[in-house]
Amino acid sequence: MYIPPHFAETDPAQLHRVIREHPLGALVTQGADGFDADHLPFEFDPDEGAHGLLLAHVARSNTLWQRCASGSPAMVIFRGAQAYISPSWYPTKHEAHRQVPTWNYEVVHAHGVLSVHDDERFVRRIVARLTRRHEAGEPMPWKMGDSAPEYIDSLLRNIVGIEVALTSLVGKFKLSQNKELRDRAGAADALQARGSTALAERMRPAD
Repeated sequence: MYIPPHFAETDPAQLHRVIREHPLGALVTQGADGFDADHLPFEFDPDEGAHGLLLAHVARSNTLWQRCASGSPAMVIFRGAQAYISPSWYPTKHEAHRQVPTWNYEVVHAHGVLSVHDDERFVRRIVARLTRRHEAGEPMPWKMGDSAPEYIDSLLRNIVGIEVALTSLVGKFKLSQNKELRDRAGAADALQARGSTALAERMRPAD
């Protein structure tokens, strides 16, 4: 990934935030037929290994777990806040007319080693963790115990667990850092007015 120095993000806390807030990652692998990508919700454990551990599961009918043996290199792409930026939002555009459209975004590339776990206990643990996290805000959170055990068991038999032991996290946060502060603020204000609150907040310079 091309990263100009002013867009490079190396703070682990910020990289972890993108993964936590946007857990649907694109798992990129390479097999005999070339590159492939699977879009999966991941559970992230930052304290496992040097750079953390990603956990997910796929349908047994998905050939990913057969195409990519344990030990295969993999990359998971997590995309955070993003939006189109109009040059009209920059105050300097109206003075010199030397601004053009662009796109701002946050993205994290998580590189690591893939492992396949065709194991009922492993996938049960992943499903339980994902469920607890994403049901936490519900008035009556769903849990596996709400359904008949034989029904849950039949579903678990039809999924396969995967994990990616991370070897590096690479972040690119393109947030108009190469613009004048007033242009950056003007774009952030325009995004805020259009409902892109998360990206607007990221673009505002720290006090």
